[in-house]
Amino acid sequence: MRELKRAVPMEEKLRRSDAIMCQVEKLPEFQKANVVLLYWSMADEVQTHAFVERWYKQKVLLLPCVDGDDLRLRQYTGPDCMVAGEQFGIGEPTADTPEWTDLDKVEMIVVPGVAFDSKRNRMGRGRGFYDRLLKSTPNAIKVGVAYNFQLLDEIPVEAHDVKMDKVITENCEL
Repeated sequence: MRELKRAVPMEEKLRRSDAIMCQVEKLPEFQKANVVLLYWSMADEVQTHAFVERWYKQKVLLLPCVDGDDLRLRQYTGPDCMVAGEQFGIGEPTADTPEWTDLDKVEMIVVPGVAFDSKRNRMGRGRGFYDRLLKSTPNAIKVGVAYNFQLLDEIPVEAHDVKMDKVITENCEL
């Protein structure tokens, strides 16, 4: 899957990502949500930077920050609040941005993945960051986003894995 993702030129990733994120913003759950957890995309993921920029003044947009083996949430307040994270270099709001701890108020989570399957199972990168976080946000709809080639018939599932409520690619919604 890594090789497939690397083979797609960035211009094509941006085009596909735009189609995916346009579907996300049309979801009734997104339209009525006030607090949405997104992610700041890495080069091989569905690109979210433009989406975050488009929506952060209209909704509370949270981004994850890696803290040891856990993800802490902080609000995105604009491009000036971003720094490279210490563990993986992924952009995240600075430590000066207050941590968001009221997980019951998170209404929607847009989740990246290495792969998803037709039953909306998600394969992450193996560290369990998102699975732990998703279990602590029971009120949030969980929406996986991926390029169409990341959608497989079946992926291995473990007891701790959290299933998505929806999975969106540029070609379909499950």
